[in-house]
Amino acid sequence: MTINQGLIPAKWAALTPDAQALYDVPNNRRMAWRELDERVRRLANGLRSFGLEVGDRVAVLTRNSVEFQELYFAAGRAGLILQPLNWRLGSAELARLIGDAAPRVVITSAEWRDVAKELQRDCDVPTWLEFGEGGDGSYEDLLARSSADEPVTSAKVGGDDPFFILYTGGTTGRSKGALHTHHSAAMGGLNQTVAERIVPSDVYMLTGQMYHIPVVLSMNYLRHGCPLVLVNFEAEQALRVIEAERVSAFLGITTMLNWMMAVPGFSGYDLSSLRNIQYGGGPMPSSIVRAALESFPCTLIQGYGQTEGPGMTFLSQEDHTEAVAGRHAHRLRSCGREGFVGRLRVVDETGADVPRDGRTAGEIVVKSEANMIGYWNQPELTARTIRDGWMWTGDIATWDEHSYVYIVDRAKDMIISGGENIYSVQVEEAIAAHPAVLECAVIGVPDEEWGESVKAVVVLKPGQSATEADIIGTAKQNLASYQKPKSVDFVDSLPKAPTGKIMKRELRAPYWADRERSV
Repeated sequence: MTINQGLIPAKWAALTPDAQALYDVPNNRRMAWRELDERVRRLANGLRSFGLEVGDRVAVLTRNSVEFQELYFAAGRAGLILQPLNWRLGSAELARLIGDAAPRVVITSAEWRDVAKELQRDCDVPTWLEFGEGGDGSYEDLLARSSADEPVTSAKVGGDDPFFILYTGGTTGRSKGALHTHHSAAMGGLNQTVAERIVPSDVYMLTGQMYHIPVVLSMNYLRHGCPLVLVNFEAEQALRVIEAERVSAFLGITTMLNWMMAVPGFSGYDLSSLRNIQYGGGPMPSSIVRAALESFPCTLIQGYGQTEGPGMTFLSQEDHTEAVAGRHAHRLRSCGREGFVGRLRVVDETGADVPRDGRTAGEIVVKSEANMIGYWNQPELTARTIRDGWMWTGDIATWDEHSYVYIVDRAKDMIISGGENIYSVQVEEAIAAHPAVLECAVIGVPDEEWGESVKAVVVLKPGQSATEADIIGTAKQNLASYQKPKSVDFVDSLPKAPTGKIMKRELRAPYWADRERSV
């Protein structure tokens, strides 16, 4: 069967037309399946009315909202490719991403009006639409004048047709677009169905942003007919929403769970509806796992994946409960075993499996129908990343005799801070814009709140001077706020291998000497 993800609302509009499909908490807006499906049909037809053909791109810049979700479905129905944009990026990078994917339409919320005006000056896109309070009404006008008939394309597209492009940081400092199909999104959902053990009575709360790969999780719950609750995460509000909406599942990073447990009066919230919490962004310290299992009345699982491939491994509910009970406690340092969909191996540079001894490190490679089909406009990078059907993740790990995988390092020196992936090369390039900088290296150092924070180690040009504030200020001009360094060290030289490569392990070592780095 060829799956079109855009038809998800059609199924439930027929089965449970008046049941709630979406609750947009920030905008206090609820929508039933019947209304959602009609809006998706109108939107799909409206987008095609601009002359868009199957495979054309539509970019969107907004926080989580009803419109964001219905745009995913409408793009699927119309055979278009959605290009979600990370609103935390600066306008120059957003313009580059728009130039890369060349969308025919850009849709923004009124919140980003000033950014949109700047982008319109820099980007050659014929059609711009706006929605939201204080907006120009162009988005709703399009829906009002468009047909509610089923789009003629919806029965002809799906399966291996491209569905969306999600951009992720690149090793050269430039973002790259992971291209997913209807089928890969559906298979990613199947992985989650098995791991999360989804039931029809679930209510899912999306805590991450829909320009990230967790949107596959939220669409999967909708595929099961479960209501989706959209939030822009704030700990106290999340607790109130769980209580009021009887939320049963959500994805949270370690920082989110810590913040929620630290809310005054936490024990007074009724969280009895929770069935399961999934966490990601790296293994969670065992002390926090124990605290979460004691504090939240539900099971925990860990999911490891990438924008390029969601749900590669899972540390199961039973793994967590057994570990805190003292059985195989070391597995809390693992990201689990391969998911239901796909196969996983840990290999050396030749592609041969490394021993399953828990000591020999290799690179994680995954063959899965949930993987992306490639990087947008980058065939050479795609060929290096996907070889004979196996996707090389760049993550270095060991595995044991029971096939539990333990990530020991991130290739390309990626930093994970508060669940966000931060690529050191991107930060280093931003810092290099300061005229006094000779060279620099960016590393992750321990941070009690965020897991890791960004530290820059800088060598200044002879006779030049700069302060920590100068370096951070320069970086901030070219980065999202979460990417900029939190601290700066000035040194006379950087440790280097004979090849000239900076040895970041030596820079990190003093900061991680008395603790275990979780990624």
